[in-house]
Amino acid sequence: MTEHHLIPRAVHGKTYFKKRFSKEEMTHRRISICRSCHKGIHRIIPDEKELARDFNTKELLLADERIQRHVEWVRKQR
Repeated sequence: MTEHHLIPRAVHGKTYFKKRFSKEEMTHRRISICRSCHKGIHRIIPDEKELARDFNTKELLLADERIQRHVEWVRKQR
């Protein structure tokens, strides 16, 4: 299992995110996921600003059809 930062550390210093999230929230908002899913998220959505802005909760990530397809594919591999 790996820890996925729902608000990637690379954007913690950006004004947009500083105004919308506390430092503690940015640091602690993460989920434990398998390595395959973690890599898949970053392959599907490589832009860290987009990840932080549009996919900063588990529910938002799982609502994306591309992520859903990847998760289903990973499940079939096991």
